[in-house]
Amino acid sequence: MSGTILDGVAIGKAIRDEVAAAVARHAPGGRKPGLAVILVGDDPASRAYVGSKEKACLEAGMHSVKVVLPETTSEEELLVHIDRLNADPRVHGILVQLPLPRHIDKEKVLFRVSPAKDVDGFHPINVGKLVIGDPTAFRPCTPYGVQQMLMRSGIETKGAHAVIVGRSTIVGRPMASLLIQDGPGGNATVTIAHSRSRDLPAIARTADILVVAIGRPEFVTREFVRPGAVVIDVGINRVDDPARPRGYRLTGDVKYDEVAPLASWITPVPGGVGPMTIAMLLQNTLQAFEQATA
Repeated sequence: MSGTILDGVAIGKAIRDEVAAAVARHAPGGRKPGLAVILVGDDPASRAYVGSKEKACLEAGMHSVKVVLPETTSEEELLVHIDRLNADPRVHGILVQLPLPRHIDKEKVLFRVSPAKDVDGFHPINVGKLVIGDPTAFRPCTPYGVQQMLMRSGIETKGAHAVIVGRSTIVGRPMASLLIQDGPGGNATVTIAHSRSRDLPAIARTADILVVAIGRPEFVTREFVRPGAVVIDVGINRVDDPARPRGYRLTGDVKYDEVAPLASWITPVPGGVGPMTIAMLLQNTLQAFEQATA
């Protein structure tokens, strides 16, 4: 019997509806949250992501700004755009779509975004705030979405052993910081494992909650999963498949058909963590607006 599906589409919609209701409550004051998204280059996947974020922002009643720049944009030109948005009172959140062209220093760009508008949660100040449990921190959207998915599905994290496969600064490390916090959605015992961990399947099998964000298609198979574990697949990968109309299929970092019969709960790909990421971006933008206008 397959595990119960954690439906990110439904949970994400509920959060987006809550955000839209909060935005509407602020509307009589004449101001509303504003989100600016910067896209450099013409990567099709990035364009699609930016389009989805813009659509979600408008549906929530927020002010939306989209800055599209050519691949040849210099680092200095990009920084000028960020400085302009940092100074714009109508913009409360700024997101720089990754990846950036190779000639641009990603860290320099992300760190130029004002910490008060860093709704991606990548600035060192917000990283530090997250680690110490400061509630004004902006939590990176994907791990924040995973935490909300667990909480809203009634999956207990208190006392649970969570194993995170992947140590990126975007997912793995902030996921650990969220799960060990003292409060709802926290109080877990956390292990971070990665591609160089010795006997990775054995470590993963100790998990009550297994979060996989290693960036390798269908890397996690049944030997990684203890029966009854909750499995969260953060990965999304394109795999060649001549039988599909587009010539590829989307898959996660978990081999779903093998793992689902063992799991108590499992996220699908697509339709799992992905929609939660956009929902939490809107939530962070609302938080930025409320903190700026408090």
